[in-house]
Amino acid sequence: MMFEAAQQIILARSYRMSDTEMLDALCQVLSRQGYLSGIVIDEAPCCPSSSAYTNRFGSLLRTYSLIGYSPERDYRYVEINKRLRELHPEVVADAERAVAETGARVEKEPISGVLKINDEFRVSLTLSRCRPTDAGANRWLIRFDNALRPDITVAVRMELDARTIRDFYLLPSIDMRANLIRLGDHNDFGLEGYRYDDLSMLCRLARRIPLKGVAYE
Repeated sequence: MMFEAAQQIILARSYRMSDTEMLDALCQVLSRQGYLSGIVIDEAPCCPSSSAYTNRFGSLLRTYSLIGYSPERDYRYVEINKRLRELHPEVVADAERAVAETGARVEKEPISGVLKINDEFRVSLTLSRCRPTDAGANRWLIRFDNALRPDITVAVRMELDARTIRDFYLLPSIDMRANLIRLGDHNDFGLEGYRYDDLSMLCRLARRIPLKGVAYE
């Protein structure tokens, strides 16, 4: 909520600027920094946010074209990957907490973030960024880190903003033969059977059902 409020304040500030003033401000940032990206724009003083430029001109790339700037590479992916790396520990912590609340025993490997649940199976969580295509569809690449030897890979598909979780795929290693899979907006039934809106299925797998006469440590 605080983030959204801050964004509204920045957008409101930009609405008071004319198109020419906004583009002039961007030119000044380019002159100082030598290149442009969403992060560079957002961190620049006396300049509207990257969201403001997107709202005003349709997209950052179109805004760049209006000032004659052609990025040598697409810095958006650099920023998105950085954002996902920062978000990964939070997603792992949320999963760890949700599973622990079911009464399961959870151990997290400090470096990899792999969750060992009830000393029975290992879960790796990976965040996959949304990759829009020229045709207007979306794609996600899911890479399996076989070196971690997880029993289940939880593929967390992100929305285009790289902040919002779209859904989760619980992919058992025994069923995954390739090192990576490609997902789209609509997938075949074999893959959709692994899709969930939240982590409730992982919690169900982790939950221990007490049996009469059996004592758990």
